[in-house]
Amino acid sequence: MNKQIFKSDLLGEEYTVATLQNGLKIYVMEKQNFDSVYAVFGTKYGSIDNCFSLNDGEYISVPNGIAHFLEHKLFESEDGDAFTKYSKTGAYANAFTSFDKTCYLFSCSSLFDENLDILLDFVQSPYFTAETVKKEQGIIGQEIRMYDDSPAWCVLFNALECMYHNHPVKVDIAGTVESIAQIDDKLLYECYNTFYNPANMFICIAGNVNSDSVIEKISNSIKPCEKITINRKKVDEPKTIVKDYIEKSLPVAVPLFCLGYKQIIDKEEPSLRESIAVNLLLKLIIGESSPCYKKLTDMGLINDEFDTEYFTGRGFAAILFEGESNEPKRVAEEIKAEIKRLSNEGIDSQLFEAVKRDSFGDTIKRYDNVNNITMMFVDAAVSNYNIFDEIEVLKDITLDEVLSYLSVFDDSRAVLSVIKPKEN
Repeated sequence: MNKQIFKSDLLGEEYTVATLQNGLKIYVMEKQNFDSVYAVFGTKYGSIDNCFSLNDGEYISVPNGIAHFLEHKLFESEDGDAFTKYSKTGAYANAFTSFDKTCYLFSCSSLFDENLDILLDFVQSPYFTAETVKKEQGIIGQEIRMYDDSPAWCVLFNALECMYHNHPVKVDIAGTVESIAQIDDKLLYECYNTFYNPANMFICIAGNVNSDSVIEKISNSIKPCEKITINRKKVDEPKTIVKDYIEKSLPVAVPLFCLGYKQIIDKEEPSLRESIAVNLLLKLIIGESSPCYKKLTDMGLINDEFDTEYFTGRGFAAILFEGESNEPKRVAEEIKAEIKRLSNEGIDSQLFEAVKRDSFGDTIKRYDNVNNITMMFVDAAVSNYNIFDEIEVLKDITLDEVLSYLSVFDDSRAVLSVIKPKEN
């Protein structure tokens, strides 16, 4: 076992990362003055992992939605489901699948060891049969149809479909009714045995625990498993977008919009520093303290539902502006005009310092919440960085560096997705 301790004198915090011989990484931050604990057992396996090879073997393709399907099924076992066990301990438990990871989690204020035992047991004990898979297909099929009618979900995925020709990020995380119909118990076991190998997994914990005790307990509970190498097939994604506009009608009171800029990346994913720079830039363009935000709210073009996101992951990156407006096309034009203005005139240095201080303060506040700390660990485990790097980047990043990212706003790669109110 390799154990490292990371410290931040500025924050007065430290955490431990232990890497077991089988490759599993364990992140633990002790917060002895807190009453609760938050824990995540995750794998670097998400909806975009639909074509892969094992130990340099042949590539195999699997149906879209299988990572999410596997997440649902893993809670079941021959001796009852994990949710029933957690209900007896009083812990909150949940799970989620994203584009590049699947996570199983619990939070509790007592019986931590018992709750951790449940987590370690069911994530390492798959139980699939043809009958239970068929039953789950009906359940997830209903979930897919529900999201098909969700305006917020549709406005995002319609934008992604406009941006991406081939990358699976454009496909709903749950797949389609047709794709999940192709899933069987054998495929689930094949994906489980590939992506739920400890070398591809991580455990993240923050709260009232002892690091050494937790790491020892986990080390003794991980089942023996041969280390493997997973090769994900690189997607041939053109630099161009598919189309620049799409609209759909759904029962909404006010139109929803998503203005997106497809970013061309020449590596697996943007670095932490790049992400911080772009997020600062978004606040400068149309954050709550920006001139553009004030202008658009005063004009009644946007409201407090408006938000921005630097949407990144393995092999994809996009900048999103989302909200609701009676004039979505005008909002898009106003944002584009503001980006051009800032490119020509620059950004006020005082506004930059204010936004930077605000981001610095928000980052420090995250360490007052064990849920936030654990999810920071999850991001660090997937993208392989030290969570204290964020505060260090914010300390020394410059306005010129942030301004250099205005070049990613290329109108030839901009798309607008709109959900209009359904007539009658």
